[in-house]
Amino acid sequence: MLRYVLFLALLCLVVGCGPASDEASDASSAQDAAQAEAQAFLDQHTETYLKLYYDLTRAEWASNTRIVEGDDSNLKAQEAAHAAFAQFTGSTEVIEQTRALLEKEGELTPLQVRQLKAILYSAANNPQTVGDLVTERIAAEAKQTETLFGFDFTLDGQSVSTNDIDDVLAESADLDQRLAAWESSKEVGKELKDGLEHLVGLRNGTVEALGYENYFHYQVSDYGMSVDEMMELNRKFIAEVWPLYRQLHTWARYTLAERYGAEVPTMLPAHWLPNRWGQDWVAMVKVEGLDLDAVLKDKEPEWIVKQAEDFYISLGFEALPEVFWEKSSLYPLPQDAGYKKNNHASAWHLDLENDVRSLMSVQPNQRWWSTTHHELGHIYYYISYSRPEIPHLLRGGANRGFHEAVGSLLGLASMQKPFLAAKGLVEEGAEVDEIQALLAEALDSIVFIPFSAGTMTHFEHDLYAADLPKDEYNARWWKYVEQFQGITPPGERGEEFCDAASKTHINDDAAQYYDYAISNILLQQIHRHIASKILNQDPRATNYYGQKDVGAFLKGILELGSSRDWRQVMQDHLGEDISASATLEYFDPLVEYLETQNEGREHTLPEQPTF
Repeated sequence: MLRYVLFLALLCLVVGCGPASDEASDASSAQDAAQAEAQAFLDQHTETYLKLYYDLTRAEWASNTRIVEGDDSNLKAQEAAHAAFAQFTGSTEVIEQTRALLEKEGELTPLQVRQLKAILYSAANNPQTVGDLVTERIAAEAKQTETLFGFDFTLDGQSVSTNDIDDVLAESADLDQRLAAWESSKEVGKELKDGLEHLVGLRNGTVEALGYENYFHYQVSDYGMSVDEMMELNRKFIAEVWPLYRQLHTWARYTLAERYGAEVPTMLPAHWLPNRWGQDWVAMVKVEGLDLDAVLKDKEPEWIVKQAEDFYISLGFEALPEVFWEKSSLYPLPQDAGYKKNNHASAWHLDLENDVRSLMSVQPNQRWWSTTHHELGHIYYYISYSRPEIPHLLRGGANRGFHEAVGSLLGLASMQKPFLAAKGLVEEGAEVDEIQALLAEALDSIVFIPFSAGTMTHFEHDLYAADLPKDEYNARWWKYVEQFQGITPPGERGEEFCDAASKTHINDDAAQYYDYAISNILLQQIHRHIASKILNQDPRATNYYGQKDVGAFLKGILELGSSRDWRQVMQDHLGEDISASATLEYFDPLVEYLETQNEGREHTLPEQPTF
């Protein structure tokens, strides 16, 4: 009898007996039913979403790759596709169903919850409750894009491309020529200013309908952070790199004054710098033994892209799909093309499946060598998470900055001497001034932080979250340019100008430039991990090529998409939180050099940044 009682007790433990067992069974049934209901909705939603998303991205691709003066057919097609996509993603029915399912969040799987929250986030950009506003915003955005990329830049009375302007700023020692090129690059802002003001109001009004305070708040929320937290994070980045940036700023003032035969300025005149926005100064330095421009000038642009593909293949990634080569727009247009295209490099995942493309204007030089490796980083990120385990709605980076970090990481790796020597692009025993090479890198990545985390992020914050009036746009822009970058305009820049709008992202990638600041910090953390934990190499002299362990580590991050919180991904794969410590370690050998160079010189930036 005792054995029978014990048997019954054991059976109850295994399968459950009595009222408690019934309750557990009911709860399990309710959970199964909730998950089945959610999955049915997600499957149906995703099917329609993918079709409309592909229609939209193909229309946007056409608008970016074929801009014909007087022909608005691409513009109209983009507006129609955007309207259809917005009507679906922001429909009242979708919002109500998603919210109802999220009321049972505790009974759903983590992947289902993340997808439902992604649907609501997307809906906030196109809510049907303010349908007229959404329609107006779509039209305004398409018009702004057409104006920006269809603008006719001129220099000395001749039409020029932005590549031509960049070449002048990178190479010319004639200050008059530089000034003309710089001023030409800003003329487009005049045409964009009214449209920008209109878009700020429309974007804010759109997302406010779903409870966001403003468009900046909406974009920041994708990180799971508040606006105050995001602004504090960016200020932390600036403060961490400021001592090194201050040294670079002083070095640049004296170096450029000598180059141009001019007095040393208090702040850097914008047209003295080799970039239209002063966001990188790397062209100031030519590193002996690492002059890729001379090595690459006789190569075909296609060779540059093929070399970047070969880099990824060596890490264990597959060759690029045929659609990439068939449908990308990789090279500058011929003079007689009869149309224009957007020359800003970008990577596209048009169908969230296999249709991956890049839009570039590759030329055989060092800048495009690094850029091509960067853009293919995005492409391989797309390919890595396009797998059955990652739902289509979660096919994105761990956060937006992660996507940029991966691209920039491979751009950095593609410029390190051991890799270039192995590729035969520099001689194995070439004498290279390591400090000059490090200086060149700092003029890129350190200089970028005050621009991205400072000027751009603070200006866009004020634009969307602080009701910045249109008649203060240019003054506020230059206030931040001087405050964070120590750069001043070459002359009076009144409110007839809108110099901020000459930056592509202000118009069509709005309120998220902190993505690039975050990526800049992240890439050094990932690079430090690869160099120290996988390769056992100096992070300033690595060669990733052929290292399958590096590829496997990267794939472990890339294949997750946005299926997990980005902070958890960092802990799982890097074992640390986001910080500029790796960046400062990387550039530590440069500090003593700059202090020696600047001995006896006047620093005009404050010891600490002002916020």
